[in-house]
Amino acid sequence: MPVSASHSFSPWPRWLALACLPGVAWAGTEATTPASPVAVPAQWHAEAPAAGALDPAALVHWWERFDDTVLTQLVENALRSSPDVRTALAKIESARANHGIQRASLLPSLTGDASGRRTRTRVHDTDVVTNADSAGASLDASWEIDLFGKQRTALSATAADLAQAEENLRDAQVTLAAEVASTYVSLRSAEANLAATQRSLATREESLQLARWREQVGTTSSLDTQQAITTVEQARASVPALQQSILETRNRLAVLCGQTPGSLDTLLATTGAVPAAPAAIAVGIPAETLRQRPDVRAAGRAVEAAAARTSAAKRDRFPTLKLTGSVGVNALDAGKLFSPETTVASLVGSLTAPIFAGGRIHNTIALRTATEKQVLIAYESAVLTALSEVENALSAVRRHSERLAALATAATAARDASALARQQYEAGTVDFLTVLDAERNALGVEQQQVSATADLTTAHIQLYKALGGGWTNL
Repeated sequence: MPVSASHSFSPWPRWLALACLPGVAWAGTEATTPASPVAVPAQWHAEAPAAGALDPAALVHWWERFDDTVLTQLVENALRSSPDVRTALAKIESARANHGIQRASLLPSLTGDASGRRTRTRVHDTDVVTNADSAGASLDASWEIDLFGKQRTALSATAADLAQAEENLRDAQVTLAAEVASTYVSLRSAEANLAATQRSLATREESLQLARWREQVGTTSSLDTQQAITTVEQARASVPALQQSILETRNRLAVLCGQTPGSLDTLLATTGAVPAAPAAIAVGIPAETLRQRPDVRAAGRAVEAAAARTSAAKRDRFPTLKLTGSVGVNALDAGKLFSPETTVASLVGSLTAPIFAGGRIHNTIALRTATEKQVLIAYESAVLTALSEVENALSAVRRHSERLAALATAATAARDASALARQQYEAGTVDFLTVLDAERNALGVEQQQVSATADLTTAHIQLYKALGGGWTNL
């Protein structure tokens, strides 16, 4: 497998394209590299929301399609300040430095040395003192010639490491954007549930007041009043839990954005509705998704790096050629240090080959080969996971849409039933239990409707994530 020494990433590595074609085995760099069994289907099994080719440009800022300015601001803040993104950036810097270190091994090294010495000698028999001065300077160079490409192959491995770190940053951006959006939807869902509970509480308090009036005039017994009090307090008891959930979700958003808890309270002070899901998404075909997803691309870069390191380990069996040169001057007088007659030069070449290493080279090759197999399996797992996530998200979008449509009809009927039950109770044609049941049903259906709306929006968010949306080129 040819591995470029540059860390620039081609959109679709040749080996990955081959691996994703049915019936085509991935050959790798060495004959021992296992073939990839991944066969990518031509189409998605789940019914897609919309046909058409996948548009990577439309996936870059997919959260803007929800038409919610607060959501957009939260995601953009998180992508700038999140600890996860900053950690991924630091890992890129580390990988870039490691690549630079490996590149330096291909170049000659040059060192300089300068020395001065003064010797004082005294002969006791004659009491004669003599002084001797000497000075020297030298330039020493060494260069290991990369005869069989071991160093270049190792450089290719670090280039793949750098490219993998860049893909990991993109994957962190994808995950972070989806997590912020999903958490924001959870916040709006909790706020909607709180509002529904408070409306139900107000309705139940009206029913309680009605029961008390009827008890005072002797139309009903105190049983209706006590039952009304029970339902009122039950509704009131659920309010603190929802308020706590809202507080915790706001703090979670602050942490995702790299801010202290409470920092986003001003931004989130105004209660909003759960963001509406977009009408349609062009999902393209599976192969396009694999090209777009940074986690799959990162897994591919890991395979490249592992294959290069296996190849470099095998090149340890070959001889190495090292050139060593030196140019120096030595003089008894510092003033004559750079005279031509004081110059000394040397050039030495050495060729060394391993004869016996106690199995070190053999076991290193075995270790690298086993590591290469592991990362290839990890790549296959990444492909399968990507395909599964898209299929699940497509199915979730469809199922939640169906559920929401049914709940919309149920919610209208439940609200009408609650109003009719109270009117009939006032007229004395039904008992109070009918009123309570109607109110409970109305609240339950409304909460289910809120939950279904949030689930549908979250399913769209997960679909955007599964398609690899939310990152840009570095």
